[in-house]
Amino acid sequence: MKSAEARTGLTAKQRDELLNKLQTRFEHHMERHEGLEWAKVQARLEASPEKMRSLQLMEETGGEPDVVGLDKKTGEIVFFDCSPQSPKPRASLCYDGEALASRKEHKPKDSAMEMAEAMGVEMLDEEQYAALQKLGEFDTKTSSWVRTPDAMRTLGGALFGDRRFGRVFFYHNGAESYYSARGFRASLRI
Repeated sequence: MKSAEARTGLTAKQRDELLNKLQTRFEHHMERHEGLEWAKVQARLEASPEKMRSLQLMEETGGEPDVVGLDKKTGEIVFFDCSPQSPKPRASLCYDGEALASRKEHKPKDSAMEMAEAMGVEMLDEEQYAALQKLGEFDTKTSSWVRTPDAMRTLGGALFGDRRFGRVFFYHNGAESYYSARGFRASLRI
């Protein structure tokens, strides 16, 4: 049987520090997850230690992950990045690997979709991004790529969202574009 460290990629100290950060954030923002108790979240985390590494990466890259709901069908706890602005360590990325490969010069360091996959998370889609924005005001100075429908992506485009003038907006760009104020927000189900 593998040790907890082997399953999570985290030392016991890192695991405890992450759990403490998550619990503190959970308790500080109860409006994001009304009706949920930390004990239930912690039990799910302890039952799925392999997901702890993804949460750690969300935290390390500035996402400030927090619980935003419970899937009543599956019982899964849903985490979203809840940092006020799009995580800076995940900015200056084009949309996906195809877009990255298409750039002939001035390539960004990575793509949002590939970075999300490497982290073991998914980018928020339009519906999830809109749901996040109902929990607070996010991306008032930045923007975030969102998962783009295949039909739009096939045509070379990709979607991103932000909050301006008290409203949430979705826009499009060429998938190969990248900006220092645009990153991506992740979701993780445990």
